[in-house]
Amino acid sequence: MKNWISTLEFEPLLLLVLLILPVAVIWFARKRSRLSLPPGKQGFPLVGETMQFISAYRSDHPNSFMDERMEMHGQVFTSHVFGETTVFSSDPDVNRHVLQKEGRLFQSSYPSSIGALLGKNSIVISRGPYHKQLHSFTLASFSNQTVLRDCLLSDIDRLIRQNTIDAWKDGQTVILHEQAKKMTFEIAVKQLMSRKPGEWTDGLRRDYGLVIDGFLSIPFPFARLLPFTIYGRAIRAKLRIAQQIRSVVTEKIRGFASGVRSDVVDVLDKLLMEEGIKEEDKAVDYVFSLLVGIHETTSIAMTCVVKFLTENPAAMAELRKEHDKIKNQPDGGGFTWNNYKNMMPFTQCVITETLRMSNIASGVFRRCATDVDIKGFKIPKGRKIFASFRAVHMNEDYFEDARTFNPWRWMKKVDEDETEEDSKKKTATASDKKRLLCVFGGGPRLCPGYELSRLELCVFLHYLVTSFTWDAAGEDSMIFFPTIRTVKGFPIRVSHRSSCK
Repeated sequence: MKNWISTLEFEPLLLLVLLILPVAVIWFARKRSRLSLPPGKQGFPLVGETMQFISAYRSDHPNSFMDERMEMHGQVFTSHVFGETTVFSSDPDVNRHVLQKEGRLFQSSYPSSIGALLGKNSIVISRGPYHKQLHSFTLASFSNQTVLRDCLLSDIDRLIRQNTIDAWKDGQTVILHEQAKKMTFEIAVKQLMSRKPGEWTDGLRRDYGLVIDGFLSIPFPFARLLPFTIYGRAIRAKLRIAQQIRSVVTEKIRGFASGVRSDVVDVLDKLLMEEGIKEEDKAVDYVFSLLVGIHETTSIAMTCVVKFLTENPAAMAELRKEHDKIKNQPDGGGFTWNNYKNMMPFTQCVITETLRMSNIASGVFRRCATDVDIKGFKIPKGRKIFASFRAVHMNEDYFEDARTFNPWRWMKKVDEDETEEDSKKKTATASDKKRLLCVFGGGPRLCPGYELSRLELCVFLHYLVTSFTWDAAGEDSMIFFPTIRTVKGFPIRVSHRSSCK
């Protein structure tokens, strides 16, 4: 009887231990994990600091989220955004390490909203050998200088002229961002699928605007089923676009099967024939994601560069002088490859400074593929990292007057009185600036269209400054979420130049 009573008394205690033990183990494991991470705050339950992160990007000071936490915790800190504990880095060495070790120590990892919209087979989301294949193919298609010169430049030149010189009337008010999106989208569709401008491309472009709005929306449960949510509208727009692209892919595959070949071989033709991508889903995801990258980022850069030049008359005068000299050459009737490569040093500096200031890609998300040591902290496998390019580009410790548009910072200064040692110091400084600059990403995921983007910007600026003068048609301001843009699309009032002499 006594043993039976002792057993009854012991069972509640045993039950309590069994209940507490798992909780204690999980708590200590999480505490240990937190102790290995950089310092920081988790914010509110579930949502963490997501709203603070988004609010910063919706304000006039998108750096505020990073700046406040860097001041408290240093250049590497921990937060909780988009449903996950995330390590943030504003350290250029850490960022470069994250980019270069892609595929070994880190894997690409984007918010679920971006992954769902771009598709698992897109060049942005895919991983491993398939991503390597797509990246190499895209790099050869859009940043190979021979291809750019011999195959793409003529289309770029023609479509930009059609959308500026041939379209803008004297005294007309132009919503620059809308016009820039139109011309870059038409260029991208022509290069990818050989489709000419018209109602089809205009409809596609409008739907892309809805998709981009949904990139950093919060995909709460059932959001994709609700047409009144930003994410729901984005999903529906993505499905409409995919259906249109699929019809083109299907037509090309059937044509190849029946022996029909087009006179003009576009990028989609090469993907299907030379790369052996026969699955329609893969081809659709590839084209869908490239259309986002090729037209959206370049159109934003076009808008930003005109805004910065409008606000900086000295830079505008210097740029116009360079392009007037090109146009006034005996053979200055059009834009040539030699113009681009050899006669636009200041233009290249203007573009570089625009990309630094605008931070079209403000950073990248990656996930640790294994435990990683960073700045004395052990980041566990599976943890997400955000490498912030904006925080580096706008840091006064790295760029003097970082928030000031100054293309001359990229010019190699020549001083007849400087010593050889002085010259070496200047070269080292210029090299450091380029090392800190990360406008096209890096490593295995370096933007494959980086050279195409610069070429389009040069052609656009050439015809803009040699054919027009302009002024801002009212006040406008920048917003930074989900991507950088101006509130009103930066309207300008254009006037034809009678002569550039």
